[in-house]
Amino acid sequence: MAIDLNIVIGGAAGQGVHTITGLLARILVRQGCQVLFVQDYQSRIRGGHLFNRLRVADQPLLSSREGIDLLVALNQETISRHRDELSPDGVIIYDAAGVGDLPAELSTLALTAGDLLPDQQAAELAINAGASGAILGLLKLPLEPLMATLLEAFEAKGVEVVGWNHKAAAAGYRLGAAAGNRHSLAGIATPPQPRLLISGHEAIALGALAAGLQLICGYPMTPWSSVLNAIGQRAEKFGVVVEQAEDEIAAINLAIGASYAGVRAMTGSSGGGFALMVEALGLAGCTETPLVILESQRPGPSTGLPTRTEQGDLSFLLYAGQGDFPRAVLAPGNAAQGFALMVKAFNLADRYQLPVIVITDQYFGDTNFTQEQGDFPQDVAIERAIDTGPVDGIYERYALTASGISPRRLPGFGPVVVADSDEHTPDGHLTEDLKMRVKMHDKRLRKLAGLAQELDGITTSGPDNAPLALACWGSSLGPVAEAVARLNAQSTPARLVHFSELWPFPAQAVARSLGHPQKLVMVEMNATGQFNRLLRQETGMAADHLVLKYDGAPLTPEYILRALAGHA
Repeated sequence: MAIDLNIVIGGAAGQGVHTITGLLARILVRQGCQVLFVQDYQSRIRGGHLFNRLRVADQPLLSSREGIDLLVALNQETISRHRDELSPDGVIIYDAAGVGDLPAELSTLALTAGDLLPDQQAAELAINAGASGAILGLLKLPLEPLMATLLEAFEAKGVEVVGWNHKAAAAGYRLGAAAGNRHSLAGIATPPQPRLLISGHEAIALGALAAGLQLICGYPMTPWSSVLNAIGQRAEKFGVVVEQAEDEIAAINLAIGASYAGVRAMTGSSGGGFALMVEALGLAGCTETPLVILESQRPGPSTGLPTRTEQGDLSFLLYAGQGDFPRAVLAPGNAAQGFALMVKAFNLADRYQLPVIVITDQYFGDTNFTQEQGDFPQDVAIERAIDTGPVDGIYERYALTASGISPRRLPGFGPVVVADSDEHTPDGHLTEDLKMRVKMHDKRLRKLAGLAQELDGITTSGPDNAPLALACWGSSLGPVAEAVARLNAQSTPARLVHFSELWPFPAQAVARSLGHPQKLVMVEMNATGQFNRLLRQETGMAADHLVLKYDGAPLTPEYILRALAGHA
């Protein structure tokens, strides 16, 4: 019988919800489980309600799902908010000091600091480590991996702290093992090779480092900040300069200046911060300076819901800037795609001398995926496309070429490099010659033809001739893929078509992939069906039905299936 267990760990910010989840997730992956966990948190440092949804299975996981089999409640609000989601066989592990009202019909296990750490003044440590031990006891998994992980996590804080955690974990484990539970993971085999538990934004950071990133600059803004932090933690090892600018305007101009000088650079933000970058985005377009921008979406308008998720910035990113200039827009669907597309983003930016925008969102960035070693490329090609050969005559930085790509040299190495943010001549000097303006504008736009040939990024699953096709983009990949798999398992033929390379729009490849289903459903996390409008604009095709979600919570397979059933 397949194992598919949903664990929700909830409490107030500051109570250690992420500590328990992080410890448990690492242990479960090392034991051979497939793990996917999603964070849900409010925009505050302490208080409020946050929870992590940890899905555990013996088969690869594409998405989180609804329902709760095991609820860890560190306060009463967690019970109040989630009791209706509990399955009939659900179990509640709770902190007896913070929870009083419990559903009478479900199994419960109380934890107290006194039981876990008698005569010690470490109540918070006791509950967090004790809950982790109790979960492993209930699931019939060994305690030793937790002890090793606690040592790894707290060794720097001293022997006493490690000892407290070990005692509390062991006491919790005994309570959990004695409680009895229908949910057991004892039969899962340890994998022959270590697996990787990695968030979407950690994969983005590793992809940038693998691509030869030399400088990243930005201003903190949720959820983009986790990329800046992930690279910052590895900066010394990889020789990367990390600069926190005073604002997003400074950040993008720093990145453009570094790239102009030959440094492989990137910046990023979320929607509100990217709005401040738009003028300088046009500067990169006009000066034909390679630039990678990571834009991590959250619900708008304005500051919206700072810690929630949405796919509402697509139309903005496609057309942001003054006038027409070429760009590429990529949107990974999972951690492995995030790694690969960051490498591609840097290479495309250099080869075509233009901005490349990589779109993520809070769900993608904060979700941790279980990945195999083979999911990531072993060899990464770094393509710089910088001209170093001899110059015959005057160097023209913006030479009019059939491809639109001009020879790029670095200032200070050989001939004088002239660049201008006004319209300019091929040698880089300002001009108001209107005929030259047309030639230069056309030259820049000619890059789109070559760039379009390098984009595809289409993932499909399900029968090619299925009468129902579900299309999506970016982080919607996992929930839609699972919804399609469930439909096919229920003898309802359906097909997934996912897009990760969005602009220049690969119209012919998209049309071939979609085919001619009897019914095309577009699934998006925004209110207006922005990708569906793009599809209609570029191909003349349009969805027969839209499944839209824009309340700030991530998509789930169940939400999609309910929407399809309601429209049938």
